[in-house]
Amino acid sequence: MCNADFDEVRNLKINYFRHLDAKRWTELRGVFHNEAQFAGFPFDAGDADAFVDGVSRFLDGVDSAHQGFMPQIASMGDDSMRAVWSMHDYLVWPRDSREYRGAKVPGLYGIRGYGHYEEEYRRVEGRWRISIMRLVRTRIELLTGDSSPLHRQDYFLAADPGWMSCRRSDLGG
Repeated sequence: MCNADFDEVRNLKINYFRHLDAKRWTELRGVFHNEAQFAGFPFDAGDADAFVDGVSRFLDGVDSAHQGFMPQIASMGDDSMRAVWSMHDYLVWPRDSREYRGAKVPGLYGIRGYGHYEEEYRRVEGRWRISIMRLVRTRIELLTGDSSPLHRQDYFLAADPGWMSCRRSDLGG
């Protein structure tokens, strides 16, 4: 196992978070092994296709920010690695429009969650893919009450999907 393998796995997870929050479902599907397995999610996630379908339905109408950091990555052989990522997510939806895992709370407009992703990666045709993904929650805060986030898109730059491929040469502000 070389440093390039560890870098590729880190970049794979970075792409997972970016595609998830940008709701780029085709690209998200590409980070998974065809026989990927999932556990710990609030929707049916039997295989990679079911996971992408489930998360796309779950995040429909939801603004999300997912973060992963401080990975511990270990080689399990030539074509297998495992990692644990600390995680934080922040999901916001229209007030009182849904429940979360059976919690029916007046004024519910989202969650703030903490925990870890436990993952396994397999190299397939020279590329690393996520083969097991377990979401292990350590804390979930149900968001209720008053919230006044600065949420007007004209205040923020839009993400540039081509930024890392050098397809842009200006700031695009």
